[in-house]
Amino acid sequence: MPDRIARVKGPRLIALVGPFQSGKTTLLESILVRTGAIARQGSVREGSSIGDASPEARSHAMSVEMNVAATDYLGDRYVFVDCPGSVEFLQDMRATIAACDAAIVVCEADQRKIPALQLILRELEDIGLPRMLFLNKIDQATARVRETLALLQPASRTPLLLRQIPIWQNDIATGFIDLALERAFVYREHAPSAIVDVPAGELPREKEARYSMLERLADYDDSLMEELISDIEPPRDQVFDDLTRELRDGLVVPLMIGSAERGNGVTRLLKALRHEGPGIVETRKRLGVEETGPALAHALRTMHTAHGGKITLARVLRGSFSDNATVIGAHGGEDRIGSIAQLVGASSVKQPRAEAGETVAFGRLDHIATGETFGESKGGRPKRAVAEAKGAEPVHALALHVKDRKDEVKLAAALHKLIEEDPSLAFTQDQASGEMKLAGQGEMHLRVALERLAARFGVAVETVKPLVAWRESIRHGVSVRGRHKKQSGGHGQFGDVALEVRPLDRGAGYQFGESVHGGSVPKQYFSSVEAGCRDACAKGPLGFPVVDVAATLTDGSYHTVDSSDMAFRTAARIGMSEALEKAGPVLLEPVLAVKIHVPSEAMSRATGLATARRGQILGFDGRAGWEGWETLDALIPESEMEGLIVELRSATAGVGSYTAAFDHLAELSGKAADAVVAAHGAHRNGAGQANGH
Repeated sequence: MPDRIARVKGPRLIALVGPFQSGKTTLLESILVRTGAIARQGSVREGSSIGDASPEARSHAMSVEMNVAATDYLGDRYVFVDCPGSVEFLQDMRATIAACDAAIVVCEADQRKIPALQLILRELEDIGLPRMLFLNKIDQATARVRETLALLQPASRTPLLLRQIPIWQNDIATGFIDLALERAFVYREHAPSAIVDVPAGELPREKEARYSMLERLADYDDSLMEELISDIEPPRDQVFDDLTRELRDGLVVPLMIGSAERGNGVTRLLKALRHEGPGIVETRKRLGVEETGPALAHALRTMHTAHGGKITLARVLRGSFSDNATVIGAHGGEDRIGSIAQLVGASSVKQPRAEAGETVAFGRLDHIATGETFGESKGGRPKRAVAEAKGAEPVHALALHVKDRKDEVKLAAALHKLIEEDPSLAFTQDQASGEMKLAGQGEMHLRVALERLAARFGVAVETVKPLVAWRESIRHGVSVRGRHKKQSGGHGQFGDVALEVRPLDRGAGYQFGESVHGGSVPKQYFSSVEAGCRDACAKGPLGFPVVDVAATLTDGSYHTVDSSDMAFRTAARIGMSEALEKAGPVLLEPVLAVKIHVPSEAMSRATGLATARRGQILGFDGRAGWEGWETLDALIPESEMEGLIVELRSATAGVGSYTAAFDHLAELSGKAADAVVAAHGAHRNGAGQANGH
């Protein structure tokens, strides 16, 4: 038999994750009450919980950011991070879980939430984070636990291990049997369950369920398999060692049951974490961090506070940090630690040092970003980040206009801080149009960001639909003459060019050439003629940038005194503008290659959404590595993408997603093109009036 596995001691970091409204914040509240960190369990519905304390979370009655709480249990320090469950706010989870010791995945027996559970488990599986499932709301369950296990298993690529079974009375779960302990427990409201003898009527069911659990454990323990084959009852210590080893190695996912709202099953969950869960030593191994060396920490989250400045929540992976110590990040930025504190919701308690395994808030690490690894300066710059938290590509965008122009500089600084806190936001400014655009993971994600912008930074903005990158081209070739002559005393201005302008294949861009003979236009002016043609292409006759055209300078004339670079540039612009007008201007719309990922049962709805947006369906197939999911490939005009993510999420219980990239420009004609040109003209006129033009 392998050596006994020692119980982990020291600080732990545990992630609470799970689908939207599965009860994570309520479970955190119940844990804090059970461990004595708070006196009374608050309510998410009543807005009295430690977690979800921000105005945005209270307003929308949902987790919109990570909640952190530290507590002690049987002499050990635990920090729990309650991560949002909505797919729009998963960035907080992605940035945090790598440095956690384990995750408690809160779920329920709801078929509609299985795809969301699969999304979250996938994130944990990809980084090898040990995890337990907490089957919440057992007091409301109608299905038998084995049926629920079969319902949940497709969401997990790792086998689920039924660790407890409920005791039913009149179709209500009144307690549970722990299959490893072989003990029964009766639920008590907001108190530890009472130990009782296993009811005689439950013994056959308990024996069957326990044997199934042992069979699963024996898949990874030959000695246990031999004992089962020989009908030898394995020692309880061996069973717990197998549970511990297989949990820590990611071979099984134990399933616990309970009710967070009533405080049922919480004590056994905590004890399983305490005895079987991994700690900082195992986490260092998983992250590839050596046991010895200079102090090292990993930044989990950035927060900007009104009075305390920037706060960095970080896990100390090795060594210790003291207040006022100077640290250096993997990117080379150096800062002096302004403070060290433990967090419980919105409250904090300062402390002089942070030891290995602890998760604390460091004050004023202005040059340390979320996801960055940092250490004490005297130990040298860390060679790499121990984990990379890649943000999802934005799928929803809004154009921003400040209500007060004095706030424009303030807006840029405020958005920088918001993006520091949440890297899944993105801010861009179009140099040509001046449009400022904020993009994120969905409608609610951007709504919360704008609420924070107004409440925390005092910047009020108006939002509109972002501009589409319309372009225009021409249908046929033309020959034109451009002439610029001006006399106003002294030297005049003279430039004269003959141009041939023709369309190019889609995607060819802009080309310029010359076929001048006899020096009718001196070579020194060729570049000016090219610049003038480009000037005209900046805005064609329809009002949009012109692409896929070629201009050739074929002839012209000049004046020895009055010709200049500017005169030829102006002449070329005049000629090119006339050519574009005569050559059959045509509107081009950008078309995106879109990959839509949805659960299989939602494929028909996804196809309908794409075709309703003038989408061309290219095909669909099973999503690689995702059981029960499919990927739809389509070409969809950019102008039709607005609101797609909102409708897609509505059709898939919040889990549908897509990626999009520019594919090509396509001609748009008829009434649709006329409407675009008219709307663009109205937009330009409105913008001009707003700017006092």
